[in-house]
Amino acid sequence: MAAVETRECETEGCNSEAKLQCPTCIKLGIQGSYFCSQECFKGSWSTHKLLHKKTKDVVKNCVEDDTNTDPWPGYRYTGKLRPFYPLTPKRPVPGNILRPDYADHPMGMSESEQSMKGTSQIKTLPDDEIESMRTVCKLAREVLDIAAIMVKPGVTTEEIDEAVHLACTERNCYPSPLNYYNFPKSCCTSVNEVICHGIPDRRELQEGDILNVDITVFYNGYHGDLNETFFVGEVEEGVKRLVQTTYECLMQAIDAVKPGVRYRELGNIIQKHAQASGFSVVRSYCGHGIHKLFHTAPNVPHYAKNKAVGVMKPGHVFTIEPMICEGGWQDETWPDGWTAVTRDGKRSAQFEHTLLVTETGCDILTRRLEDNGRAHFLSFM
Repeated sequence: MAAVETRECETEGCNSEAKLQCPTCIKLGIQGSYFCSQECFKGSWSTHKLLHKKTKDVVKNCVEDDTNTDPWPGYRYTGKLRPFYPLTPKRPVPGNILRPDYADHPMGMSESEQSMKGTSQIKTLPDDEIESMRTVCKLAREVLDIAAIMVKPGVTTEEIDEAVHLACTERNCYPSPLNYYNFPKSCCTSVNEVICHGIPDRRELQEGDILNVDITVFYNGYHGDLNETFFVGEVEEGVKRLVQTTYECLMQAIDAVKPGVRYRELGNIIQKHAQASGFSVVRSYCGHGIHKLFHTAPNVPHYAKNKAVGVMKPGHVFTIEPMICEGGWQDETWPDGWTAVTRDGKRSAQFEHTLLVTETGCDILTRRLEDNGRAHFLSFM
């Protein structure tokens, strides 16, 4: 829940001071909805969720009328991109598909992740869990490749999200982003100045855009995570250079992964290459451990001279996902609480793989099998 100015708790019979607001209400534009604690919020959930349903019904009608409204009047956008609101309702996942612990939580909270919060201990996966990671990462790769085929002018990120959702459920996978801390969609779609965590909507992709599609799927109790940045039609040469450099940053860092290497070293490699090309490295978001938990130790910063804790060992599984900007590295977040954008409004690109540390180096678990991990965007250059 988000912290806000003081109000009175809306739970019946509770007159306590309230500084928390329902995150779903924020996304839906519902005024009020203040609570004094998580306990009061949970206690009011059975009646409070009816407000969400009523608002979503209104949203659905607006979507059918193709209405586009500014969700945050007065907000100063950093670049040219604008959201296309209202969002479509949350997509259902068939009941037979295994779900992560946050899937049905009213606030999207992962209690398993919360129990590990603050620890720097890195899990070494046994052979059976490594095989589970290989399987889920292969499925995640299949889903991203389906999304990649759709990227062209005139297509909306909402349409891409719909295809991703269907591809996940057809494979008996749960789309990991869906309801993760109340994220409303099944993948992240980040256009132009959006660094990461862009929410799919009904804006049509335009010639010259770049689009990052970030896919994570949950299968048989494990998450697999990857993303790529794509060209939308013809793009400028400078934009091609940004995307190419970002991909090179990822692959140079991957080349360094092997037992005994400190996780902090990866940021030195990435920043050196990015700066040599005149670009900057985002500092607010990093790579992460992944297996039964969506996000866990280790943290893997992408900038130089970071304080990351840990040394790589066989059986570690984690992501590297550098976000490289053509301007400054500073970011801010839209009022939706998710969409991270460059503060100067200039473009940002990203690539990500999930990696397994082996005895001699690493395996790219999310690689494209037929081309050994070569980025999809290169075929359009």
